[in-house]
Amino acid sequence: MTSGPTSARRVDQRLDVTMGIEILEASADRVVATMPVAGNTQPYGLLHGGATCVLAETAGSIAATLHAGDGRMAVGVDLNATHHRAMRDGVVTGVATPVHRGRSVACYEVVVSDAAGRRVATARLTCQLIDAPGVAHAALVP
Repeated sequence: MTSGPTSARRVDQRLDVTMGIEILEASADRVVATMPVAGNTQPYGLLHGGATCVLAETAGSIAATLHAGDGRMAVGVDLNATHHRAMRDGVVTGVATPVHRGRSVACYEVVVSDAAGRRVATARLTCQLIDAPGVAHAALVP
């Protein structure tokens, strides 16, 4: 591991920011987030499946954190995704909606689609809802 200014910047930068994810709408009932395909591709020029999963986990985690409420946060414990359509360019949109919202666990389905509304992927995220010691709720949600 290296030290110095370069490694410090990497530690402070959030993955959603690096990948260009933008939150358009956020509530415990629905989170809408977008991500550009450019910069998030695998070697063949297609949208990377891992990038799609980051979009899904970001949207679902924000929704689960909003459901959890002040002083609590959501941490992902299970994520699965099925990729239906390849993308080479444009923007994908992830919409997270609740499957189950309890006191200690929340589960969200995230449908990822292209600009024409065609389904690109379907993901399901399960989060454990835990106390967030020393972290303000506002810092957890964009």
